[in-house]
Amino acid sequence: MSTLLSSEPAVARDRTPLAEIRDLHVSFDGREVVKGVSMSVAAGECLAIVGESGSGKSVTARTLIGLTGDGARIDAEAITFDGRSLIGLTDRQWRGIRGRDIGFVLQDALVSLDQLRTVGSEIGEAWGAHRSVRGPNAARRRAERDEKVVELLSLVGVPEPRVRAGQRPHELSGGLRQRALIASALAQDPKLLIADEPTTALDATVQAQILDVLADAKERGNAVILISHDLAVVARLADRVAVMRSGEVVEYGAAADVLLRPRHEYTRGLLASVPSRTSKGTLLTSGETLPELPEITDADRPLAVRVRDVRKAFLRKDKSSHAAVRGVSFDLAPGRTLGIVGESGSGKTTTARIVLGLTAPDSGTVEVNGRPWSELTDAQRRADRHQISVIYQDPLSSFDPRWNVERILRDSLRSRRLRGAALDARITELLEQVGLSGGFRDRHPLHLSGGQRQRVAIARALAPQPSVIVCDEPVSALDVSIQARILDLLARLQAETGVALVFISHDLGVIHHVADDILVMRDGDVVEYGNADKVFDHPDHPYTRELLAAVPTIEATELVA
Repeated sequence: MSTLLSSEPAVARDRTPLAEIRDLHVSFDGREVVKGVSMSVAAGECLAIVGESGSGKSVTARTLIGLTGDGARIDAEAITFDGRSLIGLTDRQWRGIRGRDIGFVLQDALVSLDQLRTVGSEIGEAWGAHRSVRGPNAARRRAERDEKVVELLSLVGVPEPRVRAGQRPHELSGGLRQRALIASALAQDPKLLIADEPTTALDATVQAQILDVLADAKERGNAVILISHDLAVVARLADRVAVMRSGEVVEYGAAADVLLRPRHEYTRGLLASVPSRTSKGTLLTSGETLPELPEITDADRPLAVRVRDVRKAFLRKDKSSHAAVRGVSFDLAPGRTLGIVGESGSGKTTTARIVLGLTAPDSGTVEVNGRPWSELTDAQRRADRHQISVIYQDPLSSFDPRWNVERILRDSLRSRRLRGAALDARITELLEQVGLSGGFRDRHPLHLSGGQRQRVAIARALAPQPSVIVCDEPVSALDVSIQARILDLLARLQAETGVALVFISHDLGVIHHVADDILVMRDGDVVEYGNADKVFDHPDHPYTRELLAAVPTIEATELVA
């Protein structure tokens, strides 16, 4: 059993917990997933529960709202909220607590919000859950409800709240959907707000805005439980941190102590796995220094990718034209990495699709290995299609669910015209390159972990021996230690093969760790382009400075002492 390392601040002895869990055990079908967990949060305080997938952090928090799940067996010395025991409540009693006393914000707002209703209707329903809008004063109460919806959307920083209230979730950006979900959770002004991975996969500036909303709730006296796998994110908001692993709390105490002076080996490992400017040029999992790759010029070898003044516009539903990419240009040499950053809608993915030859530019040119690429037809590109591969954010959706790993790799090797023993040997080699054993050949992607699926995706991208790989958010949905292993894997493979990488990410810490050069995009334009260290240390454009300011970091000045 792991040892709990406590570093409770002296002031904690005087605080009165609003919510408290003591010696919590949760089992499903006889398998214990939470093992003797104890923690608490006070009014006006943020408790961050940090851990990787399967650590038990979400199950622990869900016991406070009675949503642990069907078949869960719960045993605890105490589970209390505002002086009341929550053990043994009926469904009806839980419904009286949820929303009104304890709000809950899930990670994926698009799934959580009703796609058939406007966000205003959903927030209004949450506000009116314990209020009647019928009877002789129904019109006045409905007007009060509508004004409250606008007030709540304004509270969480949604621009044009009256307009947004009339829109459905799919009409909003990811950041606006997440704010609407938080507005719904705050509708009844709950004393405790539980936010389960509320910023995962959001752009840096949107992530900062969501954290500001939660910080405002804390300042108003709400207690906040923030669940996350990202230590840098929780550093910005947390007063106290509980680190969980395999159902146990391995370290618990003041944020400054846990994040700056960690005592448990697992916590230290998580912190070391966070990519940043200081980790550049090293392997995250070992600290080993990567060999410096020589810069290759046109005189030595053609550029892997050359993009000049590429432009692309799309027609909106109202037939108006939207310029997705405007005048993008860059060079990428063999063995180098170009990081492309920007918020949703900035043109990153459209640029990547043009480079891949999946979208034709309206004007401008793309060359791959010194040869025309964008001007060719699909049939003309087919012979050289193996020169450029892609790794997607969600590999599961890009795999045929009927195929096992061997079939996936066989398909990606078609262009190499291998047969028999040569084909079998190449599949074995690919699996070894990405750190998977031959036993994975017969496995289907659905039965693999997120990290294993991403390794298969990398093996598939490497199979045709490309000179360029486009990495579209390849680690954004992964736990920090798995993310570190995937980034290390890509670094090793680049050093071995000389492959050039186009790396798209919303995580600027990841980009600074991997990129030699950076392209910053906003509304289809390139606002800054140059050496990664120069862009990070001396950004020229105000937008770049805004992005960098929004990046969460673990700094002593930001932590609550």
